[in-house]
Amino acid sequence: MAFTGNYVCNSFKEALLNGDVDFAVDVIKMALYTENATLTATTTAFTTDGETSGGDYVSGGKALTPTVDASGAVSFATFANVEWTGAITARGALLYKEGGTAIAVLDMGSNKISTTSFVIQFPPGNSSSAILRIA
Repeated sequence: MAFTGNYVCNSFKEALLNGDVDFAVDVIKMALYTENATLTATTTAFTTDGETSGGDYVSGGKALTPTVDASGAVSFATFANVEWTGAITARGALLYKEGGTAIAVLDMGSNKISTTSFVIQFPPGNSSSAILRIA
């Protein structure tokens, strides 16, 4: 098993400090991966190594619809749920800026298998449960 946890990628932390990621302008995508992928906090960009296939999944994944709130003590970003149809097996995912920075590695804990609909359901967008939070 190559996945060992969930990470905010180091490249994203650097990109934030350099102003290189803008959730209001940049296309943020999610790609799905098999258990053979080697994604960690040091992942810097999208890769096809270990990427899943099947169903209507296309390499590179799908664009996400972000919601960002930086008005409180904890700033956060969340995304609308995303869905693929058909038979798909995935162990994890990578959030990334299209053409650039890896943002986060998501470990699903085990292989997730669908025969008709593969849905990623993001947690509620708030300061205590959003997928990305900065305090």
